[in-house]
Amino acid sequence: MSAFSFSQTDRISTIDYIEVLNGNKTEALFYYQNNWKQLRIQALEQGYIKSYQLLESVVTKETPYNFILITTYKNKAQFDNSEVNFQKLIDAGSGLKLINDKKPGEFRKVIMHNNAVKHWN
Repeated sequence: MSAFSFSQTDRISTIDYIEVLNGNKTEALFYYQNNWKQLRIQALEQGYIKSYQLLESVVTKETPYNFILITTYKNKAQFDNSEVNFQKLIDAGSGLKLINDKKPGEFRKVIMHNNAVKHWN
């Protein structure tokens, strides 16, 4: 009998692969640290998400993205309510924090969004 468990858990993640445009890494990192991450900190405190990660990747021809954003939900119900819950936090916030007057579309591009990634033990 194997000691390994290959059962699926209830956890679900969303993963975004982000390309920095035109050398605007400072703007992109500021945006993710001061907007995306702050929303996830609040979401974690409110019990809206299980966890989050903001990762930096080495850009190569095969992996043309600078950042990987992962938000994990403890179950499908938490995942299904994510848009409503994040909108509550956004509405209660003080707006986007940006530097150098650049809008997100000027400094970053989501090159792939992977929704509803299932976890396995």
